[in-house]
Amino acid sequence: MKSFLATLLLSVSLLSFGQKTDDVTQIKKFFDEALERGESYEMLRYLTKNIGGRLSGSPQAAAAVEWSRQQMISYGFDTVYLQPVMVPHWIRGKKETGRITNSKKFGSIEINVTALGNSVGTGPSGTLGQIIEVQDFQELAKLGRNAIAGKIVFFNRPMDPKLIDTFRAYSGASNQRGAGPSEAAKYGAIGVIVRSLSSFRDDIPHTGGTRYGLNIPKIPAVAISTNDADKLSKLLKDDPDLKFYFETHCQMLEDVLSYNVVGELKGSEMSDEIIVVGGHLDSWDLAEGAHDDGAGCVQSIEVLRLMKAIGYKPKRTIRAVMFMNEENGLRGGRKYAELAEKNGENHIAAMESDRGGFLPVGFGISGTKKQQDKLLSWKALFEPFGIYQFKRGGGGADISPLRTQDVPTIGFIPDSQRYFKYHHTGIDNFEAVNQRELELGAAAMAAVIYLIDRYGL
Repeated sequence: MKSFLATLLLSVSLLSFGQKTDDVTQIKKFFDEALERGESYEMLRYLTKNIGGRLSGSPQAAAAVEWSRQQMISYGFDTVYLQPVMVPHWIRGKKETGRITNSKKFGSIEINVTALGNSVGTGPSGTLGQIIEVQDFQELAKLGRNAIAGKIVFFNRPMDPKLIDTFRAYSGASNQRGAGPSEAAKYGAIGVIVRSLSSFRDDIPHTGGTRYGLNIPKIPAVAISTNDADKLSKLLKDDPDLKFYFETHCQMLEDVLSYNVVGELKGSEMSDEIIVVGGHLDSWDLAEGAHDDGAGCVQSIEVLRLMKAIGYKPKRTIRAVMFMNEENGLRGGRKYAELAEKNGENHIAAMESDRGGFLPVGFGISGTKKQQDKLLSWKALFEPFGIYQFKRGGGGADISPLRTQDVPTIGFIPDSQRYFKYHHTGIDNFEAVNQRELELGAAAMAAVIYLIDRYGL
């Protein structure tokens, strides 16, 4: 009786906001199917445990392409195909080492390092130099070539712990990893150490891509954990002449042929109108790439599986896309947008899941005010499931190239507080993902795709 009254009251409330009671029923079907018979978790188990880390150009990335193709075929999607794309092939090489060499108090101190993605290696001779600590590029420029040349620059700006949105904190600190090596090289630095981009104090270094500027010397770059960054900074205050040695063997090889993987449910009425939902199939090589972004991939496949499972026949064409090479090149996302434009495809919306498989809290949309208002008007439908954060502004890296074609982009938003413990680390493994949270996220994504399919944006 209580359940009936709650449903009745919800229906009356939603009708007052212009929502239809059959939407309430349909959305609940997505959640019921995902929570009772969901398959995203087992898909993730296979992807992470049987294939593992999937760095672009690697055999594991190639295996992941074939796995996702076969998985979508097995679900009976109307069309499954590959989009060829040339991707960078960076390899980490042999074991990486790092150490403080001449501490007055402690002598030699071993420090765990990990090379930044796309970095050049030091080779067997390693890189040894005095350390100059800076917080940002302005401080680097103020010190200038006289202070920097021949030394190792240590970028030690932390993510802002006061920001509740940890992705804002990440954005505020990430340029030192992405552009720091080239900025330091402008002033004659011989190497770079970067504080890991993490909202936690621990001993785990985080990798991530760096981008070398044109006509600037390429110097080797490594990340160290937040605890080691604090330790190194403290030692430098007592001993400014401290030196650091690190050895890496990474290198960039020739580009390799890889693929985006696309699965479709054809629309029954407006098949030329396309709604995309996707994640990136590649990951860093340190772990299994469970949260980043195995979770987003299996959730995207699950969106289409849920529609088939509950017997929903979309009016528009729904695509699940496994993008390749988000981590160190974005080649897959760019190729997808390039082919969409070349083929004259009409995308009416694109959604991305690339914030981990954590508890869903909402969605953000970039587009016109009318499109944003439409998504925000559906908020009441999701509040019974604890999903409340519908906001203006959102999307994702792989779907961002579609914005040049005026496609509204939607970002799936899970709770962000734990994400930067695992992001780009050696502990981003299957065990870090909660089954129920992953399945709730897939159901929420399916529900939004359903509403777009039914009403458009």
